[in-house]
Amino acid sequence: MTTTSLLPRRSVLRALTGAAVLGGAAAVPVPASGSAAFAAEPETERRTGSETEPETYTLTIRHLGRDGRVPTHYRTSVTGISGPGAGRSEQPHDASGTASVRLPGGRYLLESSLWTDRVPDGTDWIVQPRLDLDRDTTVTVDARTTVPVDVTPPDAAAAFLTSGMFIEVTHEGATRMTSIVKATPTLRTAHLGPEAEAGSVRQWYDSYWRTRTGGYALGRTFSGTRALTGLTHHYAAAELAALELRALARPDRGGAVAGTAGIDLSPTLGPAAGPSVGASWSVPVPGTATLFVTPLRGAWDLVYTAPAAPGTRPNRYFVDGIAARAGTTTTHTFDGPVTGPAFTGRAGVERDGDTLAVDLPLLADGDGHVPTAPSFDTAWAGLHRDGVLLHARSGLLDRATFTVPPGPAPYRLAATVARRGATVATTRVNVSWTFRSATTVGPVPVPVSVVRFSPGLGPDGTAAAGSPMRVPVTVQGAAAGGRVRSLTVSMSADGGRSWTVLPVHEGAVTVPNPAAGTSVSLRAELTDTDGNTLDQTLVDAYRTG
Repeated sequence: MTTTSLLPRRSVLRALTGAAVLGGAAAVPVPASGSAAFAAEPETERRTGSETEPETYTLTIRHLGRDGRVPTHYRTSVTGISGPGAGRSEQPHDASGTASVRLPGGRYLLESSLWTDRVPDGTDWIVQPRLDLDRDTTVTVDARTTVPVDVTPPDAAAAFLTSGMFIEVTHEGATRMTSIVKATPTLRTAHLGPEAEAGSVRQWYDSYWRTRTGGYALGRTFSGTRALTGLTHHYAAAELAALELRALARPDRGGAVAGTAGIDLSPTLGPAAGPSVGASWSVPVPGTATLFVTPLRGAWDLVYTAPAAPGTRPNRYFVDGIAARAGTTTTHTFDGPVTGPAFTGRAGVERDGDTLAVDLPLLADGDGHVPTAPSFDTAWAGLHRDGVLLHARSGLLDRATFTVPPGPAPYRLAATVARRGATVATTRVNVSWTFRSATTVGPVPVPVSVVRFSPGLGPDGTAAAGSPMRVPVTVQGAAAGGRVRSLTVSMSADGGRSWTVLPVHEGAVTVPNPAAGTSVSLRAELTDTDGNTLDQTLVDAYRTG
């Protein structure tokens, strides 16, 4: 069966690292364990002449495996947080299991991972968020102190994909981070050393699981004075929120091309979202997958990559900040009708001085998701001033700029997109806006609007033939929020050769669906309260089945 898989967008660690794949799950490529510096302070300069260098001390680290002996393998990092050693990082190692390093005095973050050659043994990860080096010091990293991380979904048949644990330590205005990513559910953790200051240790843990119909994304956040020593949470279904992802056949491909689809589990937990790894799932095309997520992790971001022909760019849709509330289901349908113009995210038109910046997606899908690589055959746009064509361009109206003469004047911006290969929805978009605009000081929004149609369609993206159907009509942009002076909606069952006006009542029109296998075209003519207009036509907006 044709499938799509869920690929993660990059988390906040994108600035620090590239991308890697662990055990079939895409992840932020942090080493098995390792430290990263945030807001790093410059290392204290060594002074010469009459000035003395910073006092240094010997840090000795003894490593013991779970049997109390020298571990088979270990990796330890010591990273300076504050003091003369701030920003300095060392990885002391000795085959004897006891390693030493000489460092300037100050506050350090120590983390160590220990493992054997047996995969089932897993990894012991020990973190000391507070290591104050003000004398020769010996630290013992002992795997016998670790406790399992035992976090599971309510479905016992779910298969583990990947997990990631991140620890962020702050001291004297500087922040350091360390992390571990695992492709097996065999992680044990322990805190080492004294407690740090209240709230100075922040920690995130995420694990991802696959089922036959979707999967689980289980995340938690913690704040306190210590690193976690183990973690146990067996989730119940009532604790989780559902994200239902419906993948329809892409209009120009008919679902015949294999591809991928994706979810971004990079959290957006308020202003301190925190880092994460991501994982991949599969969604049949057409078909549905349900991912269960933890509200404890905050909002979730989603990226869906639709099927693409070989040698062509993947077509991605991004959905940011999906709120998760236990017991609720949020549904997102991708590549479904009615495809057309939409205001979403940064979309709109601005004038800055005598430059018009236009970013108007013309091929957003029925849920308003904007594709990164929309498929079309031809596209054209033109900008008129006082009835005279100023600019003409091929292509869509994404990130287009037009230089215009100074002073006030009436404008008309028109665009058309043709998709001859589309078999499901919207083979042509024709749209025209009129508005008045004058030279501005700084960026000022230009009053343009679009109309969205949201018919209740079946899983295959078609409507029931031969029966009336209520189609919600939504105004976006300058005319939204009660700023519509007039709105006329029409439908056509012959590809736009003839039109029938449909009364708009309580935010919707009733469309008398024609016989099976017929397309329905939709047109909207709008004037806002300031006299700006929109004329928008969607040919073959949806089909009857």
